[in-house]
Amino acid sequence: MKKILVSLCVVLFLFAGCNKKKFDVADLYGRWASGTLYEIYNASGNGLTWDESDDVTEEEAQSFTWELEDATLTRYHQMEGSAAVVPKTYTIKTLTAITLVYETSGGKTFTFTKQ
Repeated sequence: MKKILVSLCVVLFLFAGCNKKKFDVADLYGRWASGTLYEIYNASGNGLTWDESDDVTEEEAQSFTWELEDATLTRYHQMEGSAAVVPKTYTIKTLTAITLVYETSGGKTFTFTKQ
């Protein structure tokens, strides 16, 4: 019975590992828009974000560094006037050459179109 249980656990573990969503990081590079919210992801791992509804322009955008692992996008925001770095994590639902959809840890979904 133990052998069957162990074998089942191993199979489930391997199956779960194979189901990780992976996206082509090159599809993330570029300028994205979702209404008045804009994000830029550069191949160097740097980026910018701003929201024109907050009366913020691209010149005033907040910079961040980012990394993509499987379906997890993590952005690291340097807080102005502080040494603090705030990580923000998102789960990518869709990433193609023209569409980016991600979900925040709070469950809010954003849909972007490449500009």
